[in-house]
Amino acid sequence: MCTGPPGILEGTVRRQYLHLSAYCCDKCKGPVVSGSLAVRENEISKETEIRQVGAICLSCGHRQGKMTELGITRQFPPVEWESANLIGVSHLATAFEEMLNRTT
Repeated sequence: MCTGPPGILEGTVRRQYLHLSAYCCDKCKGPVVSGSLAVRENEISKETEIRQVGAICLSCGHRQGKMTELGITRQFPPVEWESANLIGVSHLATAFEEMLNRTT
């Protein structure tokens, strides 16, 4: 029996997760922090609606989207990130991008 929008079954709980990773900056070797958001329909489903929200070096401000040199990328455990509107996660990504724009 459906209780929500079409395609969403009773008992599903949409949750949004923030993923963070860090790697070395190509310019200054400082820490680059990269983030993405993803949604899970339930605890055993794969993540969907994955959206990269940006990356920036905390030392020099360089925007480095991917690690280009050999090195270690440190992946931090995903964190549940509550949002009033899980279906439209793009507004959070836009806010993060705007915040990054203000730092440079």
